[in-house]
Amino acid sequence: MSTPFLDTARRVIRTEADALVALADSLDDRFRDAVDLLVATRGRVIVTGIGKSGHIAKKIAATLASTGTPAQFVHPAEASHGDLGMITADDVVLAISNSGEAPELANLIAYSRRFSIPLIGITSREGSSLGAHCDVVLLLPQLAEACGTGVVPSTSTTMTLAMGDAVAIALMENRSFTAEHFREFHPGGKLGARLSRVADLMHTGDALPLVKDDAPMSEALMAMSSKSFGVVIVTNQTGALAGIITSGDLGRHLEGLMSKTARDVMTSTPVTIAPDALAEKAVGIMNMRKITCLLVVDPTGGNIPAGLIHIHDCLRVGLG
Repeated sequence: MSTPFLDTARRVIRTEADALVALADSLDDRFRDAVDLLVATRGRVIVTGIGKSGHIAKKIAATLASTGTPAQFVHPAEASHGDLGMITADDVVLAISNSGEAPELANLIAYSRRFSIPLIGITSREGSSLGAHCDVVLLLPQLAEACGTGVVPSTSTTMTLAMGDAVAIALMENRSFTAEHFREFHPGGKLGARLSRVADLMHTGDALPLVKDDAPMSEALMAMSSKSFGVVIVTNQTGALAGIITSGDLGRHLEGLMSKTARDVMTSTPVTIAPDALAEKAVGIMNMRKITCLLVVDPTGGNIPAGLIHIHDCLRVGLG
């Protein structure tokens, strides 16, 4: 059912979506020039803007920093009262103003020109005060704001945010920035958990319930109960993985269990995972197999058990 509120929401979103298409179609060699300038910088990207542009600038700075491009937001009003000292000759300034006439930017623009600090502008008016002084202008299409009255920054801020994302991801791809690099900047929260490696969560060394394949089951049961994983890792005489003993294996060999060896009871083809695999993959395997832990084996390390990862380790960091 259509209501006035829904009609408004759909109009706003479609207006902004159309603006993003227009923005994509408008990009030209100046976008490449801006990225080349940023790639060549030895310092940071100083992102600045006032009002709604300032809020967008903060997000762009955060996105740049989290994707491998050192960046910092500098408030233009604070810059006029001492924070210009945060900007060095090795930096690049990315200034945002839809009109290009924000008076608060004047001192920062002048400072960048005085000390030959490269200046990139994001604006919808190339001939504005900002546009006229920039080394590179990233020009936004001059389109109506989604509010219909032209007074609420909406279409313009959406385009600016998208332009910032485009710059950040272009730089990221230029630097061959991988998920592993991304994880280093995002160790916390759900995202950090999703990018965790098995090696980050697995148990190793003395924590592992290990027995040789010729060990009596009394020794295997002792290892199982003392390590609290509910499994025993069985190795051959050279230390390579031979199998695993689970509670299910115990149930299948109850008759005469204590007269048997670990080799007699073990499952000789256990499911394993590599230490550099994503922990999220380990969770998927455990869920699919309906098991609570996985043996970790480095395929390049002679099939030697490297560790053990338990579903509780994954749940603790927010996976599962």
